[in-house]
Amino acid sequence: MSKTIVLTGAGGVLCSTMAKALAKKGNQIAVLDLREAAANSIAQEIKDAGGEAIGVAANVLEKDSLEKAKKVVNNAFGKVDILVNGAGGNHPLGTTSNPFFAMEDLQNAAEGFKTFFDLDPKGIEFTFNLNFLGTLIPTQVFATDMVGREGCSILNISSMNAYTPLTKIPAYSGAKAAISNFTQWLAVHFSKVGIRVNALAPGFFLTDQNRALLTNEDGSLTQRGQQIIDQTPMGRYGTPDDLISSTLYLCDDASAFVTGIVIPIDGGFSAYSGV
Repeated sequence: MSKTIVLTGAGGVLCSTMAKALAKKGNQIAVLDLREAAANSIAQEIKDAGGEAIGVAANVLEKDSLEKAKKVVNNAFGKVDILVNGAGGNHPLGTTSNPFFAMEDLQNAAEGFKTFFDLDPKGIEFTFNLNFLGTLIPTQVFATDMVGREGCSILNISSMNAYTPLTKIPAYSGAKAAISNFTQWLAVHFSKVGIRVNALAPGFFLTDQNRALLTNEDGSLTQRGQQIIDQTPMGRYGTPDDLISSTLYLCDDASAFVTGIVIPIDGGFSAYSGV
């Protein structure tokens, strides 16, 4: 049966792929993104392929913005059945320059060089807000449609960082750990009113956000990029299509007794000890 599905951050590569896959199953898709043009572009692609979709501008950190978006979705498709909280990201002000602290770092005066002691609370606050509050607030808004109805669920986006934090990005790692914890909390909290809550934990996917960190201009891998591949048993980065099967499963009634789980989609990264 067709469902109304809202995806935040769906103007991006990963969530737009999820949106298109869900549309192909006959669902009505609301593509939400801070960038209205990006949301409309993805919605148009879905419609061009024969699906039903609308693009809606929304800021996941502003409840009023989300309430307005919800009215648009409700007017177009009716009540929301599924929410995919896809909005998220990192900030350079919450990132250290080196993976390990060294005594000589205290004397490094290079422009832009950051040790743990130089991390900007504003950058860390931005990262936590975007990932955690950017999941909590949309859930507050859209889950009101789901209470007491059958077949409703929420899908959050965690990360490999939530299992074991990566070097250099403490804010992002901490924020994604919060998402995994919040997923479990919500699953229990909503368990009596028919709302399932699960999450995906993508491993390493090449996106516009991390491409410069993992690849050189000529397309070869950076040292960090190669280190990631060496720690990934399947020996490659993930592709957006790698998220589709788990997304469809968790959004489908086939997973009606599944709630509170976080599925790693990481090519074996989380299972490998490095030896």
